[in-house]
Amino acid sequence: MKFSFLAIVLLFLVSCNFSFRKNDARINALNSMQQTDVDFAQMAEDKGFRKAFLEYMDDEAILLRDNYMPIIGADAVQYISSINDSTFTISWEPQGGDVAESGDMGFTYGLYLLKTETEEQRGTYVTIWRKQKDGKWKYALDGGTQGLAEPVEDKE
Repeated sequence: MKFSFLAIVLLFLVSCNFSFRKNDARINALNSMQQTDVDFAQMAEDKGFRKAFLEYMDDEAILLRDNYMPIIGADAVQYISSINDSTFTISWEPQGGDVAESGDMGFTYGLYLLKTETEEQRGTYVTIWRKQKDGKWKYALDGGTQGLAEPVEDKE
């Protein structure tokens, strides 16, 4: 009788398929999206702010900028296109992010540094990413806040 009961319990557990699998597709999407942010930052350093922001922009992207209402789609393209990026450089470093269970939308956040000839501005940013039909990531929303006075160091 004990054997029958144990066999039934074992059969039940096996049929329930108790497995704690990682969602590999989601993890791959997260890694891909985070690498896109790194590549985006590298392009901004190598080829300039304007070229990078236009290259990685979704067709309906939204920009959140100080003293502006949200700038959307074609207006965002016009806004970025009008910026003279020869007077400054910008660099940023992603600090983290996450992606939806579906793997088609996510966000990254981090720290940025904007330099002109006379000053440096530090701040934080968040970028919301949307996966395109071709599998590439483009930003759907980009925004940041200024005001970090000193470089941030890891506290380990």
